[in-house]
This record gives sequence, structure tokens and C-alpha cells, in this order.
Amino acid sequence: MKVQLLIQIFSYFALASVCFIQTTLADGVTTEEAKELRDEVRGMFYHAFNGYMEHAFPLDELRPLSCGGEDSLGGYALTLIDSLDTLALLGDHERFASSIEWIGKNLRFDTNKTVSVFETTIRVLGGLLSAHLIASDYATGMRVPSYDNQLLNLAEDLGRRLLPAFDTPTGIPFGSVNLLHGVDKHESKITSTAGGGTLTLEFGVLSRLTNDPIFEQVTKNAVRGLWAQRSRLNLVGAHINVFTGEWTQKDSGIGTSIDSFYEYLLKAYLLFGDEEYLYIFQEAYAAAMHYLYNDPWYVEVNMDSAAIVWPLFNSLQAFWPGLQVLAGDVDPAIRTHAAFFSVWRRYGFTPEGFNLATLSVQHGQKSYPLRPELIESTYWLYKATRDPRYLDVGRDIVASLQYGARCPCGYCHISDVESHNQEDHMESFFLAETVKYLWLLFDLAVGPDNIVENGPYKYIFSTEGHLLPTTPQISLVKEHCLYYGSYCRTNDIRQRSFSSEVENDLQKSNDSTISGTHTEYMSDYNTFESTSLSGLIKGFCPGLTHGQKYGISYVDPPDLPRDDQTVQQKEPTAVQSHAVLVIPSASDHHSPPDHTSDQNDNQTHDSDVST
Repeated sequence: MKVQLLIQIFSYFALASVCFIQTTLADGVTTEEAKELRDEVRGMFYHAFNGYMEHAFPLDELRPLSCGGEDSLGGYALTLIDSLDTLALLGDHERFASSIEWIGKNLRFDTNKTVSVFETTIRVLGGLLSAHLIASDYATGMRVPSYDNQLLNLAEDLGRRLLPAFDTPTGIPFGSVNLLHGVDKHESKITSTAGGGTLTLEFGVLSRLTNDPIFEQVTKNAVRGLWAQRSRLNLVGAHINVFTGEWTQKDSGIGTSIDSFYEYLLKAYLLFGDEEYLYIFQEAYAAAMHYLYNDPWYVEVNMDSAAIVWPLFNSLQAFWPGLQVLAGDVDPAIRTHAAFFSVWRRYGFTPEGFNLATLSVQHGQKSYPLRPELIESTYWLYKATRDPRYLDVGRDIVASLQYGARCPCGYCHISDVESHNQEDHMESFFLAETVKYLWLLFDLAVGPDNIVENGPYKYIFSTEGHLLPTTPQISLVKEHCLYYGSYCRTNDIRQRSFSSEVENDLQKSNDSTISGTHTEYMSDYNTFESTSLSGLIKGFCPGLTHGQKYGISYVDPPDLPRDDQTVQQKEPTAVQSHAVLVIPSASDHHSPPDHTSDQNDNQTHDSDVST
């Protein structure tokens, strides 16, 4: 890739930023319109959910165009499980309770089916755990009176059936496992970085709810195994051999095949308080911003040399601005989100791949499978800034989905973002994430009334959008205690002299909440199983950092040291623009520069489909 070409591309669109910002601010969403949009999104959810329940259930997923169903993952009512916490978020007590009852009575995992470890973990295991935590807790307002840990029992059974995948020399799991027989002897030894490194939240929560550390241990070992194979630049590749630790694809980026590896490093720290995850995240994030970031875009580079190999925006990158908000790095998130959204504006959807060299949809990557990542980042940026432009973004996305993707029984994949042809498929994550983040965005704008914004806990969203609460039973267990109202082990000698600190801290704070947890709900922790409270008392323990109590604010470390060769390879990314660089819509009166003479220099191989 020629340095001059990248500079030309990024400089050419600098002027478009002014037009974009002026356009988005010119016609803002009013409070009344936000209410209407929130109700419209609720209607979108029920159009798709009812379509699934009437025409596809108990198969995995809906065929929204033909009003049928298909088993696409494991044959275990996937879309229903994935939708449970969205039903709870919308306050639908009746359907939430009836769905849990059906699952408890009918769902079984002792079947001779080979499933994706990654997809089964984030969709099924995460869906069961999130719904269990909501249904079993009075404080959520969605407790199901007849519920008796059926979902947790299923989650534990499923988790144990996935464990054989982790029996590898590196600790990095196989990509697939048979639920009845374990790993097939012919199973591929190649897996993606995202597939091996995006399991910590669900397995960690399962360990803390079952008091069995094995689930958390194997997933932490998987992260360590991946990080141990990083390059000297602190970059990871896309695919790795789980037996040898050899990278079989060395393209490093923040999108396809790697994306949620970064996401779970930060979120595992935020949920569990384990500073090892924070340390790895800081190292990995600094490297990504140093070698992959071409303000405001991200490219893919060779993990060893940092040479650019793939000047592509792919749709899975769109989660990154939301992650940056969680890390406290908001300014670059704003610029990158604006650039990504400009691609949506151009086509009405984001294609799986958009080539930054040719300024066109990447061949073979023209589809939009109802992905939530851009919407997710829009929600987080609005939550952080309250900038009305993000409501305008949400409104545009709703309009595109309603007019381009709505089908007779649900919402269809878009097979080609240029022609808007529809495909007869609806992924379960449309209900678990896409409409969930849209609804949260508009509900936040009108004065939120939901368990995420007003509930008793702070929630961490899994990569599938499932709600995982920072309760005393889950968060900071290794510290033996949390904030006020949590529990510490009575045999911890450090506890003895710290009871007075509770009163002192409360006097200083003079607030009804500590770290986002309402004190009036503290008595409800007694609803936990008696085994989880054995030998525990309330109070403070030493050793908690400010970040563990209140979250983190990322501080960009100094530039990484580079040798002469790295400096030469890094020249393209040294061009940092402070403007928001966006792609004009097809209707904009701009003619892109002619790059035909350079195209032969920029041919790259097709990227693997994301896990």
C-alpha cells in the first residue's frame, strides 16, 4: 500500500466532515419524537419476536420472508433464549415468565450436535445466565415467583459440555465441540482470536454462581495463551493453531476475527475487578491505537511489521467507539463513529466490507446481516455526551431498518447494500442487540425507566448484548468484598479493623448510592442461596482501587518505542487528522479521485468471515 495513497484518501474527505456535522445537527430529534421512536422500536421487537414465536419456534431462527424457521446453531430455541433479557428490559413480565417456564421444562443439551464454542457461549450460555440473574432477584422488579434456578442448572450443564474444547496444549479452545461426545478427533486445530478470547464474561459469571472455579480458570488460561503469542508490537493475529500457538493468519485489526477479544479484556476487568485483564487491555489498546489507527479509520496490518495489508472498514469494527467510551477515550470515538456512520448514510446500511482505497463496497462483502455494532456505539456515545446528533443517527437507522429490512414476519438480512435485496434470514442477535440498543438510546433521551439505567446495579453488556450485573456475588470476588452492602469472608483477617470505615465513608459521601448500587436494595442480597453467604459478613476490605470501585478512566500511555524499521512501516499512521473524515453519501456532489492506477498495488485476499 503506497503511503501517498492513504494520505490522499484521508485528506480528500476532510472537508466532508463539516457538511456532515451541520446536516446532523440541523434537524434534531425532539423529546416527543424520541418517545415515538422508542415506541416504534418496541413495535419492531414484537413484530420480529411474535413472527419467530408463531412461525419458527422452537427452531433456532426465523425465516422472516417465507415465515418459516430453521435450526442454525444447535437446535435449542436459540432466538427465544437470546431474547429473554430484552423481554425483561421492556418490562414484559408475562412473556418473560412464560418463556423461562418453557425453557426450564423443555430445553436439554444432551444431544449429539457439534456447535460453535463461541456462538453457543455468547448467545445461549450468556442468555441463560442473564435471564437467571434477573428472574431470581427481587431487586430487578422482574423476579419470577415460580422460578427455581432452572436456567442456572441448564447453564452449568451446558458449560460442562463445552469444557472439553479447552483441553489443548496452549489452553486456547477448539472452535467447535460436540455436546454429547466432546471434541471430534478430526476437529480443526485453527480458531480465531475472537473465538478463543471472548468467553471470559459468561464462564466467569458461571463460576461465581456455581462456586466452581474451573469455568473461569479455563477461559482466563485461553486469554493468557493468546496474549503469550502476541508479536513484539503487542499485536495479535486473526487465526491461531490451538496446539502449536502458531499464527495461521497474521493480519491484525479491530474487526473480523479479533474484535471482541479487545472488548472482553476491558469488560472482564470491569465486571470481575481482575487487574490482569486491565493490564493486558492497556497494552493491547495502546498498540492498536498506535499501529492500526489512521484517524478516524482503522486498518489491518501485519502483526509483526505493522505494514498495512488491508485498507478496509468492516462492519464489526463499529463496536470500537462504544468500547472507547467505556475506556474513557471519547474524542477519537466521536471521530471514528462519524466516519463509520457516513458509510451507513451512503448505502442505508453498513456493508460487511468497505474498501478505503477504492471507496466502494468490497467484493464479496456487500451484505448487512442486521448487525448491532454501529447502534451499540451510538448508544454509548449518546450516554457519554448527550449530544443530540446521536439521536439523529438512531432515527436514520430506524428508518433504514423499517423501509429496507422489514419483512412479513420479521426483519431480513440485506444481501446487497447497493440494491437493498432482501435475504430470508434473521439472526437471533437482532432481538438480543440491535433493537435493544435502539430502544435504550431513545428511552435514555426521554428519561430512562429501565433496569439498566435505574436498576439496582451497574450492568456490563456481553458482546451479545446480555445484561450481567455487578452484584456482590459476581464482582471482585478475589478481593473478598466490594462496596458498602457487600460481603467479606469472616476469616479474612483484614476485615477485622475496617468496620468503622463503612460509617466514615457513608458520612463523606452523604449519598443514597455507592458505586451505582442503591442501599435500599442491600437487604435483598439475602435472597441469594444460603451456600453463597456461608461465612460472610457485610463490610469493607482493604485493597480496592478507585478503579475497582468506580470503573476506570483510560490514560493513554506514552508512545511505544520503535526501531528504525518500525518507524518506516508506521509512516502512514503518523498522519493524524483532527477533522472528522467521512464518506459522502451517493447523493453528495463529490467525485472521488481516480485511483485506478494504484489498484494493482492494493490487491488483498478476502478476509475470513467473523466468528
